Amino acid sequence: MTILGEFVLPRGEPVWTATLVNALALFGVEEKSARQAVARTSAEGWLAAERLGRRVRWHLTPPARRLLVEGAERIYGFGSGNRDWDGRWLVVLVSVPETMRDLRHRLRTRLSWAGFGSPAPGVWIAPRADAEADAKLVLDELSLSESAMSFVASYGALGREQDMVAAAWHLDDVARRYDEFIEEFGRLRPRTPDDVLRAQTRLVHEWRRFPFLDPQLPAELLPARWSGTKATALFNDRHVRWRDGARRRWDELAEAAG
Repeated sequence: MTILGEFVLPRGEPVWTATLVNALALFGVEEKSARQAVARTSAEGWLAAERLGRRVRWHLTPPARRLLVEGAERIYGFGSGNRDWDGRWLVVLVSVPETMRDLRHRLRTRLSWAGFGSPAPGVWIAPRADAEADAKLVLDELSLSESAMSFVASYGALGREQDMVAAAWHLDDVARRYDEFIEEFGRLRPRTPDDVLRAQTRLVHEWRRFPFLDPQLPAELLPARWSGTKATALFNDRHVRWRDGARRRWDELAEAAG
């Protein structure tokens, strides 16, 4: 999906099976496994096949295009610790029975992606009132809106706001992941065209995890010396630096397969 979003989507053209197989080979994926991955992606509804003789090329389906466009907007626009904040919280109350584990998992995954954290069972918070539209979209899709409640409020006198933040988000784990990202890509120096394509793909593939992990809290709520700010700057720098070379190499692979 990273390859589709980074190279196939911007090109706006169908992609030959051989192009995908050869690109995956750069990451050590054998041909049989690569073809199985393409077939599985098609079976999941993300790719549609077009046969030309004995050859097949693949089109992104409308759901895939929507997913990748949304993901690109979130990934490339993602940044940590740079939000202005008016001190208000959006609080969403929604309860899902323990027996409905799949629904609970989907709710947690979708709200986490939208930047919400849960400091207590059934309670979801975000440090921006306009997150209510995102919450409503998730709850509508999961048919949970009728049983949910929402409030916009400032933190009160009981307890400590930082303790609530610590309960809602595992910021120490997020910081560790940022440090690992900085360590890996800060020293990476791709030399050949294949190296550049690999580096760009790995960069985006690793970075796309952070919108699930980092709620993009305002600076007032973050620990001192928050490494997410440095990691954001590193991602933006490397992505711009490697982008043209990676896309040139992708075009070469596409032309060779065509």
